[in-house]
Amino acid sequence: MRATPFLLTALSGLASLVQAYPKEGSTLAKRASNSTTDRLVFAHFMIGITSNRNSADDYDDDMKNAKAYGIDAFALNIGVDPYTDQQLGYAYDSAAKNGMNVFISFDFNWWSTSQASEIGQKIAQYGVKPAQLKVDNKTFVSSFAGDGLDVAAMRTAATGMELFFAPNFHPEQGTDLTEVDGLLNWMAWPNDGNNKAPTAGANVTVQAGDDAYTKALGDKAYIAPASAWFSTHFGPEVSYSKNWIFPSDSLWFDRWQELLTLGPRFIEIVTWNDYGESHYIGPLNSPHTDDGASKWVNDMPHDGWLDMAKPFIAAFKDGATSADSYITDDELIYWYRPTPRGIDCDSTDTCMVTANNDSGNYFMGRPNGWEDMQDSVFVVSLFTDDATIKVTSGNGTAQTIDAKAGASIHQVPMGVGEQSFTVTRSGTTVFSGKSLKQIIDGCVCGLYNFNAYVGSLPAGPSDPLQSAGLQSLTQGLHVSTCSATPSLGTAPASSTPAAVAAKPTN
Repeated sequence: MRATPFLLTALSGLASLVQAYPKEGSTLAKRASNSTTDRLVFAHFMIGITSNRNSADDYDDDMKNAKAYGIDAFALNIGVDPYTDQQLGYAYDSAAKNGMNVFISFDFNWWSTSQASEIGQKIAQYGVKPAQLKVDNKTFVSSFAGDGLDVAAMRTAATGMELFFAPNFHPEQGTDLTEVDGLLNWMAWPNDGNNKAPTAGANVTVQAGDDAYTKALGDKAYIAPASAWFSTHFGPEVSYSKNWIFPSDSLWFDRWQELLTLGPRFIEIVTWNDYGESHYIGPLNSPHTDDGASKWVNDMPHDGWLDMAKPFIAAFKDGATSADSYITDDELIYWYRPTPRGIDCDSTDTCMVTANNDSGNYFMGRPNGWEDMQDSVFVVSLFTDDATIKVTSGNGTAQTIDAKAGASIHQVPMGVGEQSFTVTRSGTTVFSGKSLKQIIDGCVCGLYNFNAYVGSLPAGPSDPLQSAGLQSLTQGLHVSTCSATPSLGTAPASSTPAAVAAKPTN
C-alpha cells in the first residue's frame, strides 16, 4: 500500500476523531458480547505483485496454507493493471477448488471514486463465482480508501446482486455511512495521526482507532485490523520512494490479545504478501514479482507469525478471551531485527540521497521512527504446560525465563552473533536449536534493514524467495557484496523429532 495525500489527511482526521471518542470500556465489552457464530478472519492479498502466476494452480498453496490456519477469505487487493482480470480469475478458481473464499478489495490508490459504474460491473463479473465470500447472503466487497464513492450507483451497477459493502472509509472525514454495511480500519499500527511513527505529543493507539470506528459504526460491522510489523525503505531507485517504520516490536502478540477482548465481527490481517512494507505473514516463496522489496526481505521469513496466530484465530471464532486452551502442541516463535538500531550505514545506504517525496513519506538515512524500535529478541511461548526457556543472544549472557502454560511473550536484550533457544520441562529438553539468521554488527546489503527475521522451534521448513521475487535486489545498491540469492539454507533438525512431526505444514 502506497500512502497518498488522501490517506495523510484521513489519518490526521482520525487523531481528532479519537479525541472526540475516547476509549470506553463499555464499547469493548459490548463488542466482546457479540454473537460468535459469524466471526470471520480475512487476510489482505496484493494482486498487484502476482503478474507472474500462470494458472490457478499457482494460487493453490496460498489458499491451502491460509485455510489450514483458520483464515476464511483473502481480500484480493486490485488496482487497474492489465493483468488484473486474469489473476483474479486464477485466484477465484483456486479458492473454489480448495474450499477457500475470496472477495475484491478495490485499491483507490489506482481506482477513482468517479468509477462507481465500473466498480459495480467488476463486482457483478466476479460475485457470481463459487468462491465469492457471502455474508448474510450478500456479496462481500471491500476497499482500501475510497471515501466519496457513489455507493448507491455502485450497487445499481452490480446488476441483480445484493452487496455487503465494508470499505476502508474514514468516518472522521465526514463520509456518509448510510450506504455501507460495515467499515475496515486499515491503521493497524500505533501512529502520530499523520501516517508516521508516534511522537511524544501525538500517539494514536490501535485501540483508539477501534474506538473511533466502532463509535461511528454503531451496530454495523467492524473489520478490525491486525498486523505484525511495518517497515519500508524504498530509495530513489523507484518512483514510490518511502522510508519509515511504525512501532512493531511486540505488536503481533499484543494486538491479538486486544482483539480477543474487543470481539469484532471481522478481523483483517494486514497483510498476507505485502513485502514492500514488511507486514507479510505468508511465505516468501509465494510466487510474486519484485518491486524492490527483496533488498530487505531476502532471508527474512515471517512464517512463525502465522504459527503464532493459529490458536488466537481459533479462540476468536469461539468468542474466547484467551488463546491458552487452543494450544495443542508446544512451540516457540521468536523474532528480531538483523542489526542493532544504532549501526551506521550512512556510507552505503540507498536512502542517503534525495528522492521523490510527493507522498511526504521519504526520509534520508534511517527510516523515520527508527528510535521507537527496541534492540531486543522477542519470544512467544505457546506451551501445553509450564516450561523454562533459555535464550542466548550473541555474546550476551544467557537469559532464563520461567514460562507458564498457554501463550505468553518475553523479551531479552539483543546481542550480536548466534541466536540459540532451549526449552526444558522438569529437567528434560523439549526442543532446542539455533536460528539460521545471526545478528550482525554491520549493514545487510549496505542498508538500514528494519525488517524482522522470524523463526520457530520446532524448526519450520525452508522458505526462500523465488527468482522473480529477487529480480530487483541489486538495483540501486551501493555495495557489490550482496547477490540476489537466498542464503539461509535449511533449518537444522530439532532434538525432538516427534515435536517436529506435530508442527503444522506450511
